[in-house]
Amino acid sequence: MTEPTGRRERKKAQTRQSLADAALELFLDRGYDQVGVKDIADAADVSVTTLFKHFSGKEALVFDQDDDLEAALVSAVRDRTPGTSIPQALREHILLNQTRFAVHATDPRFADFTRMVQETPALRDYAHRMWTRHEAALARAIAEAAGAPEGDLGCAALARFALETRGLILRHAEPSRAADEAFALLEHGWAASHPAS
Repeated sequence: MTEPTGRRERKKAQTRQSLADAALELFLDRGYDQVGVKDIADAADVSVTTLFKHFSGKEALVFDQDDDLEAALVSAVRDRTPGTSIPQALREHILLNQTRFAVHATDPRFADFTRMVQETPALRDYAHRMWTRHEAALARAIAEAAGAPEGDLGCAALARFALETRGLILRHAEPSRAADEAFALLEHGWAASHPAS
């Protein structure tokens, strides 16, 4: 009985990946604004209805790892090494992702992808909204880890500021130094209000 469920999930994952791959190819070949969802569905050999079962729209096809990003952020807080503060864990997580981001830079299409995102206002805005919408889940994880009540303003502020530092770090010529400086500010403020976490 569990095998069909596994097969169904694998098929859904394959369809989702086929759609994301087809979209990326079309976007890079023709330009984001010149590709419609029907073009993508046709390239992946699925219906437009199937496409919308997997993705909310064109922007989501560009950033198909959204759920994984949120889970990784929450995990960085919940599964941090004993003795590691929450700001330190978030700093390490963001820098690790910066390193993974740099590794993708070896893909020949990476420069084209980055340029497409930066030159397309809808994608630039969506990327920022996608990252910062994880704020609520991250704030809950921080509150839980700190033993603070859900909705704690300090936890919400740390989540927001930590997420916003990513943009500063990515744009800086020395990401590690930028992370050190940004998170030093967060660490000192966090330690003052939540000394045990």
